[in-house]
Amino acid sequence: MPRPQIVGNLALAGFDDIFGSPGVQPDGERVVEIPLCELYPPEFHPFQVNDDEAMTRLAESVKRYGVREPGLARTRESGGYELLCGNRRKRACELANIPAMPVIVRELDDDSAAICMVDSNLEQREMLLFSEKAWAYRVKLEAMNHKGIKGDGLSVDVLVEQTGESKNQIFRLVRLTELVLELLDKVDAKKLAFNPAVELSYLSPKEQALVADAMAKYDVKPSLSQAVRLKKMKQGGTLTPTEIDKVLSEEKKPPKEALTVTPRYHKYFPSGFTPKQMETVIIRLLTKWKERAAG
Repeated sequence: MPRPQIVGNLALAGFDDIFGSPGVQPDGERVVEIPLCELYPPEFHPFQVNDDEAMTRLAESVKRYGVREPGLARTRESGGYELLCGNRRKRACELANIPAMPVIVRELDDDSAAICMVDSNLEQREMLLFSEKAWAYRVKLEAMNHKGIKGDGLSVDVLVEQTGESKNQIFRLVRLTELVLELLDKVDAKKLAFNPAVELSYLSPKEQALVADAMAKYDVKPSLSQAVRLKKMKQGGTLTPTEIDKVLSEEKKPPKEALTVTPRYHKYFPSGFTPKQMETVIIRLLTKWKERAAG
């Protein structure tokens, strides 16, 4: 997914602020049918539009019932319309062979357009990739700082109130925007865990690329402890390509097997027996019992 270019001032608005009350439009506005070929996606757009199962279901719904919620667009100087809200609905119309979709055309400056694009997607989409949420939070924070929206405290406090995320989680999510594309894609694909990814975000792009190469070379996922070590070496000025390769090539210790000897069986064993010794005896006895039963 192309990473969004942060343009203008992205503040915050609720869904009702964007679209108005159902059936009521601001003066001079109306819902119009616009050909899909005249609708263009925003240049800055952190949200993906994928041909997945959810899109298939949406296309089937659009084909059967039409587009229930109009999109929101603004005119472009070069012609056509910039579709700020409704790019998934547009794609669903394409798949359903519907040539046009209902859109509210509104005159908006760059800042207001960005507000609508970001907030409507956060309102409407139930499942967001890490990259989508990370970029959305980053542009919101930068916009609020630029606009001076701080409420009673820092701008992040406003975002905490609006999203329900903790302050620490918001900052950690925003750190993901510092990852190179290859690593961020791995986070979305669950090929790199969130916590190690946050630590790796403190490495330079060149160092992150070396990490990605080592992951492919050894077919591994960096553990949290490995990522923390790489970050500390970076901070200490000792991180080199050799060290990255060395850390990622380490053979990880296998997880400890969980012992399941029920405490009520302890009375049948000497007091000094460990759970592992108890398990060994039980398995040996069960093996003999199975052999006798088979004979």
